[in-house]
This record gives sequence, structure tokens and C-alpha cells, in this order.
Amino acid sequence: MLIARNRDHTAHAVTFNAPTSENPAGYHRLIGGTVELGESHHDTIRREIDEELGATIRRLSFVTTVENIFTINGVIGHEVVFVHSGYLDPQPPTVAATLTESDGSSVPVVWRSMTGRHETVPLYPSAVEPLIAGTQSGARGAAALYSGDAGDMR
Repeated sequence: MLIARNRDHTAHAVTFNAPTSENPAGYHRLIGGTVELGESHHDTIRREIDEELGATIRRLSFVTTVENIFTINGVIGHEVVFVHSGYLDPQPPTVAATLTESDGSSVPVVWRSMTGRHETVPLYPSAVEPLIAGTQSGARGAAALYSGDAGDMR
């Protein structure tokens, strides 16, 4: 997944996902996807960004690994997330941006404040929130984090 900062480091691009029973107003999620068999996580994020947004990643750097256990519509899920940071080229517009999922569906892309203040929906995986502030100044993490989200996901 990618912490995709804007050029002035005030916001990052996320998907705005449909309401769930745990998040009736919807939720934000970092952009990215699933590692395919035989593919490195670095190759995965580059491929996913190209497929979903038609963009490339500038200044790609690996931040950390996050274990995410979550519930979505009452069903428990579990994933290991490789978190990267970088800049999208081209950047999505500030309004009416979308990405295309592998099933052909479109998901809105919005710019979320780097601080998360004044946001009305949660960001998942939640363990990335403290990391996002660190990417404002280009800091990198190396520790694996655990996130026990009570409502997330795809």
C-alpha cells in the first residue's frame, strides 16, 4: 500500500470506500493491492498503481510492514501490508478522481489530510496513521506494527 503524498506534503491520496456495518459513513484506505505469486512487494505497488490509476510512483521508499486484523460487515479478515511512500505521477485531481479495481469497478480517490484532523471517516489500516506524519518529513520506519482494526477494508 502507498502513502501517496501531494507535492506540498499536506495530504495523501486514499480510496473512499462504501459504508459497512462497522463504518456506516464509509472509510478511507491506502491505495494498493495484493502481491501476486512470485512478485516482490516493490513490484506489486508499482504494478497496482499503474493498473488502478495509470500512474507511476516517484521517490518510492519502503516504510514498514503492518499486520492488520480487521472486521468488515461482521466477517474477520487478516492481511500483512507492506507500506511504502512516494509521489504519484500524474497526481489524481483534487475532485472527481477514481481508480479502477481488478473487477472493473471504480472507487473514488480523495485527498486526506496528513494529520487526519477534521476527517469524518477512519483510515485503514489504522496502524499507518502515526507513520503518515513521519512521511511528511521523509522519515522511514523499519519496525513491524500490529493493527487490530474493528472494521476495515477493501
